[in-house]
Amino acid sequence: MISSPAFAGKRYAVLGLARSGLAAVECLLASGAKVTAWDNREEPRRKLEGRVELADPLGIDLTGYAGVVVSPGVPLNSHPIAAHAAQAGVPVIGDIELFAQARAALPAHRVVGITGTNGKSTTTALVHHILQSAALPVRMGGNIGLPILSQTPLSPGGVYVLELSSYQIDLTHSLECDVAALLNITPDHLDRYDGFAGYAASKARLFAMQRADQFAVFGVGDAETRAVADREAARREPRFVRSVDGHDLIALQAGWPTLQGPHNLQNAAVAVAIAEALGLTAQQWGPALATFRGLPHRMERVAEANGVMFINDSKATNPASTAPALAAFPPNPNRRVHWILGGLPKGDRLDECAPYFGNIAAAYTIGEAGPRFAELLAPHMPVTRSEMMCEAIQQAMAAAHPGDVVLLSPACASFDQFRDYEARGDSFRQIVQALIAPDASGSPC
Repeated sequence: MISSPAFAGKRYAVLGLARSGLAAVECLLASGAKVTAWDNREEPRRKLEGRVELADPLGIDLTGYAGVVVSPGVPLNSHPIAAHAAQAGVPVIGDIELFAQARAALPAHRVVGITGTNGKSTTTALVHHILQSAALPVRMGGNIGLPILSQTPLSPGGVYVLELSSYQIDLTHSLECDVAALLNITPDHLDRYDGFAGYAASKARLFAMQRADQFAVFGVGDAETRAVADREAARREPRFVRSVDGHDLIALQAGWPTLQGPHNLQNAAVAVAIAEALGLTAQQWGPALATFRGLPHRMERVAEANGVMFINDSKATNPASTAPALAAFPPNPNRRVHWILGGLPKGDRLDECAPYFGNIAAAYTIGEAGPRFAELLAPHMPVTRSEMMCEAIQQAMAAAHPGDVVLLSPACASFDQFRDYEARGDSFRQIVQALIAPDASGSPC
C-alpha cells in the first residue's frame, strides 16, 4: 500500500469504512499515525478492533487532529461532521487528499486526474490501457477500481491515473495533477450543491489546484466546460491547454470496436490528448485504441443472437449519459434501437435524449420512472410499460429484427429495484444469456 512519513505521529479521524475508508485507515496506520475510526455498520468496525480507537468523530473533541477523512458519499452540505470539524479547526478531507500529501515520499511519478459528469470511467480506463500498451508503469484508481492508497507504489517514471468525482474533488485541497481533464458538465448531484453553478465550480477546482505549467485538457460539448477552459487558458501558455472535439479522429473510429458513438469519440479524443501531454506518439496510442476492451455496464456488448445485439449501458444513470448511447445507433435503414429505460428518476424529463428519438424502434419502461417516461415517449415511438427488467427484455427480444439493438440505458438511478447500477447491469446480462440459451430450469422471469 501507499504510506508516507508525512502522517507519522499525527492523529486522524476516519468516518466511513467502505473500501476507500479502510484503505485510508491502513495507509495512516502503516505511516505511524494514530487513528480514530467509525462506521455505522458493525462488520467494518470489527475488522479494526484493537488497531484503532473506535469512536464516532461527531462525539469526540477533534482539537489537535490533523484531519477528518470522510467517504465521498458523506454529503458535506448537510452532514454535521463538516460543522463539527470546522469548530475544531480541522480540515475535512478524503483519501485522494491523503494521496496528494503522500506524493512527496513516492518515487518520481506523474498524476493524471480525469473528471466530468459523463464518460470519465471509460476515459480513465482508456488512458490506463494506452499507457500499459506503451509499457509505462501505471496505476488506476480514485472513483474506479481499487482505492489508490491500497495499491503498491509505482517504480520511478510511473503514472497514476485517477478518475475523480466532484465529491472527491470537494475533499481534496492539494492535488496538483500533471495532466487534468474535464470531459463535460451537465446537471447532476444537485442535491449536494448550491445549484448547477456550485456543481460546475466543484469540477473547476481540479484545475485551480494545478500550476500554470501543468497540462489541462477539455471537451467542447457544453458551455460550462468551455468556460472553465477559457479561464484556464487565460492563466497558462497555449501549449498547456487543449480543447478537443475528436473530428481529427473520425476516420479512425471505425477501427475501435468498443469506442463507437459520438460520446466515445469525445472520450477517445481526450484520452489521446492526455497521452500526448505525457509524451506518447500516435504510433503508441493508435494501436491501443483498437485493442481497448471497454468497461462493464458502459456500452457493454453482452450478447448477439439472431442478428440482434444486446448492450448493457446500466451506468447511464441520467438522460445526458443515455443520449450518446442512443446516438450511437442511427437507422440502418430503419429505426433499430429497442430502448429499455427507467428506474429511480433524477428528474421528470428526457430532453437530452429527444434529439435521438428518431433512432428508436420501441421503448420499454421499467421502475418508478416508468409511467412518466411512457407518457413522454408515447407521442414519438411505440411504448410498452414493462415495469420489470425481465419482461422488458422478453418483449424487446420478441420485437427485434436482425440488425436491431436491444439497449439497456436507463437514464435513471437503480435504487428502486436494484442495489446499484452494477447489480442492474448484471441482471440484464444474466437474463439475456438465459433467454438466448434456455436450460431446463425454466424462464429466468
